[in-house]
Parts: sequence; structure tokens; C-alpha cells
Amino acid sequence: MTRILLINPRITSNARFPLAVMHLAAALKGCYETRILDGNLDRHLPETAAAAVRDGGYVAVGLSVMGGPQLPAALAVSRAIRAVAPELPIVWGGYFPTLCTDAALNSDCVDYALRGQGEQGFMELLDALNKRTPLDEVAGLSWRRDGEIVHNADRAFSTAPLQLDVSYDEVDDPQRYVGPTYLGRRTTGYQAALGCRYRCTFCGVAAMFRGKTALPEAERLERDLRLLQTRFGADSVQFYDHNFFDREVDMQPLLEVLARLQMPWWCYARADALQGLSAASWALVRRSRLRMAYIGAESPSDGMLRDMRKGTRVDQTLAVVETCRANGVVPELSFMLAPPHDPEGETEKTFAFIRQVKRLHPAAEIMLHIHTPLPPRRLGDGRWTPRDPALPRGFTFPDSADAWAQKEWVDYWCHKDAPWLSPALRERIRDFRTVLGCRFPTLTDIRAPGWQKAALRAASAWRYRTARYDSPRELRWLERAVKLWDPQLHAL
Repeated sequence: MTRILLINPRITSNARFPLAVMHLAAALKGCYETRILDGNLDRHLPETAAAAVRDGGYVAVGLSVMGGPQLPAALAVSRAIRAVAPELPIVWGGYFPTLCTDAALNSDCVDYALRGQGEQGFMELLDALNKRTPLDEVAGLSWRRDGEIVHNADRAFSTAPLQLDVSYDEVDDPQRYVGPTYLGRRTTGYQAALGCRYRCTFCGVAAMFRGKTALPEAERLERDLRLLQTRFGADSVQFYDHNFFDREVDMQPLLEVLARLQMPWWCYARADALQGLSAASWALVRRSRLRMAYIGAESPSDGMLRDMRKGTRVDQTLAVVETCRANGVVPELSFMLAPPHDPEGETEKTFAFIRQVKRLHPAAEIMLHIHTPLPPRRLGDGRWTPRDPALPRGFTFPDSADAWAQKEWVDYWCHKDAPWLSPALRERIRDFRTVLGCRFPTLTDIRAPGWQKAALRAASAWRYRTARYDSPRELRWLERAVKLWDPQLHAL
């Protein structure tokens, strides 16, 4: 059977099942033989991949690539493959080639880019390459013809991936993907639903799924989670769904499954969806043992939320914080700081709003990001999506994967920095994050003993109480001594 190499480039040391390439392997099952390499476990992935294609008889390589820290790793492994097998087709799929298609194809080590959902498109591309048939009909494919980039028609949203049976035997030593977290001693990753029906301007999910979503059948969810329990001893689950609480009527059967399984869980959620749940559904949430929900609060300004097309309001954020506290759920609130139009003013408003949140629910986790609008992207007819009006006039994005892989653009992709931030504002944000993180050490750090967290809380109390955030050198020294986890890096 024809062999395909699937690669998950390194992105983190907190390894979870590489579900993107595992779903690709499931889609190709019966037609192609696959092997998965995971850079999160293999610290020598470029060498491993080069050896595999040199000796393995593969006819194509597929990589799932996000922007940020995964991009330099993807370039490194792609170039290692190109060096030993220059004729081997290299295909990139995932968020980076969906959002930055031309930049991906401007690399010397990428032959094809798949935009949007890739399972069916990858199969069709492999079939076309194998049979030497025209590539024009492969929806979602971008490629070069006579040196010019061609963008085929967009691929329609598909629910077919919900029916795929991923094989955990596709990865080496699957037990290594299950480990201790705040949720339990044996936490596993799992994706139940597809997409999100909202179109937030800063979110790559909107570009990937274009406002579409689909939930799994309850029977499927129960079967898969019971398999993870029995085979790997999983006692808790982190859902990768982009919006777990979509519509209440559809969620109730899934909550009943989770209530039966009694696996503490974490998910993404929206403030309006959670706040809109009935008392009966909240009773199910409590029984199901939801421990933490990542909620995009984003801004303390209703105007900013409208500009982001978030679809929520500030009062809903505050209300859901109180509701979560009443129901034993820790809200993990994400905020977008320093928007281009007023970086200093909006940042200070957000700091004040976070203090208000902490008064309502002291255990609430806070995630601080920089507001970094997405670049315009290519559509299937060759047109570009509109430029985000929040971007400063004259601001330009990189036009190649190598440029996107530079540190300043990796930080931009990860919402860590942006060119319109002044040095003083960067320091102000860093100082606030230090004081806040010491006054409220993250619950997700399961290593630090209680006395260390108590010492941090005591040392930072006066600064937080008086809002004296400037130059907290003593707290930075304590942070280094304690080695407290940074939730920006180590949170679920």
C-alpha cells in the first residue's frame, strides 16, 4: 500500500494526542498506509523525518502547521526532508496555510497548501498525484502552476470528520500523552465538536470553519471517552472544541454522558452561552464535574466587543463570573490588551476590569494577550478578505513563511507583542502580570507547594491592594525562586 508520512511539528513540551494528524490518518485508512511523527515527543524530528523519507518509500509528506512557535519547527523539518528527497511532495495544512496561504507557498519547502478542513482534501490531492490527474478540482487546495499560485475553490464545511475513528496505535507510546494536570492524575485531550458559528475578527477558527459548527452524537462521545478510560486510565479530559456550549438543547445529551462518566473536564465556552443555560442545565454541569472553562472576555468595552464581532457584552462577562462561582466552576478569562487605536487607555481599563472580576471570583484565572488582528487571507476565487479596520494605516504583514517565523512575528501570532506597543507599555503589562500572578498564583500549577504560593500572595498583597505595579523586582526574584508556572505557557 502507498505510504504517507504525517508530521506534527513541535509546539510545546505539554504533549497531548496530535489529533490533527491522527484524524488525517483515520481519513486515509484503507487507501494509504500512514506513519505519524510527533515533534512534541521527538526532540530530533528533522533528523527522524529525513531518515524516514530516505529509507521508507513514502510518496508524500503532510504537516499540520499553526503559526507561532510551530512554524519554525515546520520549516526545519520540511527543509530536512527536502534536502534528502527533493522530489517528494510536501503538503501543509492547518491554521497557518489557511490564514497565510501565499506566505506558505512562498517557502522553498512547501509544494501544496490545504485551506480549511483538510481530511477529504488531502485524500483527493494524494489520489490526483498518484493518478496524475488535474489538481484543479481539489477544493481548498492552493498550489503553483508554471510558477504562479493557483487557489482552487473553497471547500464546503463537512461533518464527516465527526465519524472518523482515530487509532491511538498510530502514535508511538500513546501512554505518554496522558498525564497529571489540575483536573486529575491522568488527563487526556479530546475533540468532540467541529468549528464555531461565531466570526470573531481575531480568531483563526472563524477562517477555518467560516461560521459553521457541528456537535457529535452522545453515543459517540460516551464510546470514545470510555475507551480512553479503559485503555489509558484517563480520569479527566480537556476538550479541544472551539465552543463546547453551543446550543443548550444540543448540549444536554452530552452533559448527561459526562455526568455518567464522572471525569472532571475543561473546555472553551462563551459568556453568553454559559449565562443563558437553564437551572436544569447548570445542575447537569455540576453533576458532570466541569472544573474550568476558558471564556473569551476580551475587553471591558462593549464598543470593542462589537468591533471584534464577539457577540457578547461586558455585563454577560461579569454575570457569568458570578454564575461560575456559584456552581463551582473556575472561569479562565482571556483578555485582549493594547488594541491599535488606544493601546495605553484600553489596557488600563482592562486592568481595572480584571480587579472587578477578581472581587467577584478570586479564583478566576486571567489570561493576558495582546490584541493582534489577523491578516487578510485568500479566498477560493482569488480575492482577499477585507483588511481588519483595527489595523494601523500602512501596517503590513510578512509575505513568506520564513518572515512569519521570525521572533517578532511569532510573538504577534501568539498575541504576545505587536509593533504599536511602546517599550513603556510593554513594561507596564509585564509589571501588572507579575503582580497579578503573584497575588493570585495559578491553580493549574500542580507542582508548587501551598507554602510557596502563600509566600507569593503575602509578598504581593500590598502592591495589588494599592495598585502599585511598577518595577516589582522583589516579586520577580520570588517567582524565579519558586519557579511558579506561567499560565500563559503552562495553562491547560
